Amino acid sequence: MKDNIRLVKALVKLRFERVMMFRLGFFGPFFVDGSLFVIQLLVFQAIYSKVDRIGNWGQGDMILFIGTFSLINALNMSIYFFGVNSIPEKIRTGEIDLYLTKPVSPLLRLTFEQVNPGALPLVIFSIAIILYGINAAGADVTISSVSGYAVSVGMMTVLFYELEVIIRSLAFFTVSSDGVLQIEMSGLDLCMQIPGTVFYGAYKFVFYYVLPYGIIATYPSLILLGRFSWKMAAHEGIVLACFTMVTVVMWKTGLRRYDSVSS
Repeated sequence: MKDNIRLVKALVKLRFERVMMFRLGFFGPFFVDGSLFVIQLLVFQAIYSKVDRIGNWGQGDMILFIGTFSLINALNMSIYFFGVNSIPEKIRTGEIDLYLTKPVSPLLRLTFEQVNPGALPLVIFSIAIILYGINAAGADVTISSVSGYAVSVGMMTVLFYELEVIIRSLAFFTVSSDGVLQIEMSGLDLCMQIPGTVFYGAYKFVFYYVLPYGIIATYPSLILLGRFSWKMAAHEGIVLACFTMVTVVMWKTGLRRYDSVSS
């Protein structure tokens, strides 16, 4: 465990040093991601300015939901997205051979070797939107609800990571995973705009159990809104545990099936 922590610290340090060698490469993402965030807010404002409620979600509730999804996505983009997203390409080109020869976990190194400091402003902006959403929703925030929210956001960030690893690990078994990646993007776009509790029937099954993007921002938001139940808490924990097992099994199975391009 200590070795893994030292490895993560070394990878993050090297990444920051590499990025800071080119100042534009460090500060450029701040401007780009910040601009995209502002555009996203304007789009949502245009969509929801004339809508009083979506299901039982008022406008303040929706602002909190949007801020929560943005926060989890910002953590994703800051910490692990670019490393995990490179998995299919590294499998296709055989570059993953270099990771398999090192005395460390290949997935751990892939996860943290391309941290993106340029996405950190999105974390700050997202928190600002969350605070505004809490005020607009008139939520009765307590230390307990904030603590529960923080834990839930952490759990959903891990779930988001696991979903990305699972989908990109399909490259071990298929010639191309582009189709699945498109499904991922479509699902994310939908669940980023509509809370999971609004889904019903087949949509609820898909986005609660198969690709559970529907709970990623919904459950943490419901904690702050005081509408989170023990049933939801159990579902959140079970889904995370199940996808953790699927991630481990799929990654290890993929590595066993992998044939080096140099062999």
